[in-house]
Amino acid sequence: MSKRKLPLAIAIAFGFLTLLGLLFMPDLSHLLLGWAGFLAAVALLLGVLNLLAVHFGRLVNGRNVYSGVLVLSMVVVFGLAITDALSITENGVTTVFNWIQVPLETALASLLAFFLLFAGFYMLKRQRSPGAILFLLTAVLLLLSQAFTATTLLPANIRDPFQQVQTIINNIIVTAGMRGLLIGIALGAITLSLRLLLGLDQPYNK
Repeated sequence: MSKRKLPLAIAIAFGFLTLLGLLFMPDLSHLLLGWAGFLAAVALLLGVLNLLAVHFGRLVNGRNVYSGVLVLSMVVVFGLAITDALSITENGVTTVFNWIQVPLETALASLLAFFLLFAGFYMLKRQRSPGAILFLLTAVLLLLSQAFTATTLLPANIRDPFQQVQTIINNIIVTAGMRGLLIGIALGAITLSLRLLLGLDQPYNK
């Protein structure tokens, strides 16, 4: 058997075994999924070590400041994880996450709203289509509703309409969009799985 046919046979065999386990043999499915999780964890560990090695080389050879920050952050978090496991420190990783990661994610999420607003203005400047107008109006309404409902300086009769608009957008438009995306992802996953089972796609041979 050639080197190209062996990975194909292994992929098809394990694909059908996983499908058979999901339908009729739960124990087999749990075993295969456990193997897949273990391999994913090993791959993640190798990826992290490779990232550390690459940026450590950039730090030593090129004296890259950003690589130094990344290497220092990885070493500190890894050290805190070890000291937490040995009960030397308590919730060290959680403290770093709450003090550094959470504020960074919050700042990025806040900037994302303004980036979307500026993107709407730019899109409306280039082409005044109904989609661009709807996008810009939705972004403005969401920003105003978030700002007005978060403050207590305004009276309730002014905050309530914006709260209702925000609720309608989140419960109808956003939920419908998310369901459409999830349905599309599910259909794409089914199509890709069938192509892998039939041997039409072979990404493992590339």
